[in-house]
Amino acid sequence: MASHRYKAEVAWRCNGDFAENAYSRGHVWRFDGGIEVPASASPTVVPLPHSVEAAVDPEEAFVAAISSCHMLWFLDLARRKGWTVNAYDDAAEGVMERIAPRKMAVTRVVLRPQITLVGTVLPGADELDALHHEAHERCFIANSVTSEIIVEPQPVNLIAPPEEA
Repeated sequence: MASHRYKAEVAWRCNGDFAENAYSRGHVWRFDGGIEVPASASPTVVPLPHSVEAAVDPEEAFVAAISSCHMLWFLDLARRKGWTVNAYDDAAEGVMERIAPRKMAVTRVVLRPQITLVGTVLPGADELDALHHEAHERCFIANSVTSEIIVEPQPVNLIAPPEEA
């Protein structure tokens, strides 16, 4: 497989007193599809008003990237098994900890996928666990990081298919 390249632009302009450390950390992420995402340092790292609470911070983006990658693989693998997924929601959470003096890292990401399937029979717990395991093994982002990633699937919802008239 040929290598793939992914680009993102990050743009920041000084707003405030840089020398006094009283400047905004707000910036913009731009992606090739033309979308711009407001970004900032996390308010837990840089106190307000020098961060932007409504913007995405790198730590949140990291957690979202892992969750999104896992979901995309799970959906593809479920489709290949003939399952019909109607909804997938994840309340993912990352934990940042000190790993050495003056060094922090997101050490653990917990995914809590809530899946809704359409059908009359639920897959067994072993089948679901195996599919989550395979999704994790195939996830490009999970394969790129050293953080522990824990998948805690929530109970599956089942929607019976509508009866044919």
